[in-house]
Amino acid sequence: MSNVELVLWAGLAIGMAFGVTGQITGFCLHRGLQEQWGQSKGYKLQAFAVALAVALLGTHLMVLAGWVDIGRSLYMAPAFSWLLLPLGGLMFGYGMVLSNGCGARALVLLGQGNLRSFMVLICLGIAAYMALTGVIAPLRVLLSESSLLSPAGIAVPDGMPRHVVVALLALVLLVFAFRRESWKYGRIDLAGGAVIGGLVVSGWWATGRLGADDFDPVPLASLTFVAPIGETIHYAMIATGASLSFSVAIVLGVLAGSAVSSVLRGQYRLQGFESPRQMLRYLSGGALMGIGGALALGCSIGQGLTGLTTLAYGSMIASAAIVAGAWLATLRAAHHSTSLQA
Repeated sequence: MSNVELVLWAGLAIGMAFGVTGQITGFCLHRGLQEQWGQSKGYKLQAFAVALAVALLGTHLMVLAGWVDIGRSLYMAPAFSWLLLPLGGLMFGYGMVLSNGCGARALVLLGQGNLRSFMVLICLGIAAYMALTGVIAPLRVLLSESSLLSPAGIAVPDGMPRHVVVALLALVLLVFAFRRESWKYGRIDLAGGAVIGGLVVSGWWATGRLGADDFDPVPLASLTFVAPIGETIHYAMIATGASLSFSVAIVLGVLAGSAVSSVLRGQYRLQGFESPRQMLRYLSGGALMGIGGALALGCSIGQGLTGLTTLAYGSMIASAAIVAGAWLATLRAAHHSTSLQA
C-alpha cells in the first residue's frame, strides 16, 4: 500500500472517530461560547480547552521526536495578511452563530439526519470555493498581497525552550477545564475534548509520518473543515477527473461516523426548516462561514485547534476574530430579541 493510500485510510478513520465523538458529546466551540455567555449550562468550552491542550502537547511531542516538521504547514507560511485573517475570522464567527454551529458541527448534525445542516454545508462549500478559486478569488489575492506581514510564529523568550512555553499554555488550559464542577458533571464532555485533541495530533502524524516520501510527499495537514467541504462537493461532481484527498476522506469519515453513532444510539431524526426566515438565516450563516473561512485560512477547528498547535501568529489572530464575530452575532441576536419583546 502506497503512502497516499495509507494517509487516505487514516483520514477516513480520523473522520469517523471525530463523527462518533461529536455525535455523542456535541463538541462545538459555538455551543461552548453560548454556554459561557449565559445562554445555557454546560461544559463545551472546557472540552474545547482540553482538546487544545492535548493537541498542543501531542503535536510538540512529535516535533521533539522529529516525526513532524510543522514548519511545512500552511499556518507557518513566512507571511500572513493582517487584513484578511481578522476579517475572515469575524465573518466566520458571525456566520457560525447564524447557522447555530460551525462546519464540523454541521457535518455531525447532517450525519444524524439534520437537513438544515445539509443546506448550510452546500452554501459553505460553494462560498468557500468562490473565494478560493472562483469569482471572489482575484479580489482575495489582491487584498492578501497588499496586506502581508512577515512574522509567522510566536517568538520564544531567550533562554526559554519552546516546549516549556507549550507546557505552560497547556497547563493554563487544563486548569481552566478541570475545575471541580466540570470534573464532577462534565466528564463526558472533557473526555470528548481529549479525543478530539488526539485526533488533531493523529492528523499531523498521518500526513507528516505516514505520508512522508522523498518523491511523492503528502501535504502536511490535520483537521480543518472549510476548504475540505468545498473540495468534497467538487469531488462529488467530478470524481472521475480528481483524486481523493486526506481532507475529503476526513469529511466523509465524519458523516459516516456520526450516522453510525446516531443510528446505534436511536438518535437519527430527519429535521428541516421551520420557516423561510430560519432558512435564510442558516443559509446566510453558511455563506459567511465559507467566505470567512477561506479568507481566514481555516475555521474554529482548522485555526482554533489545528492552527494554534503551531503557535502561529496568524492562527491566534484568526481564532480571536472568530470569537469576536460570534460575540457580535450573539449581541445582535440578544438586541433583536429585546426589541421584539419591547
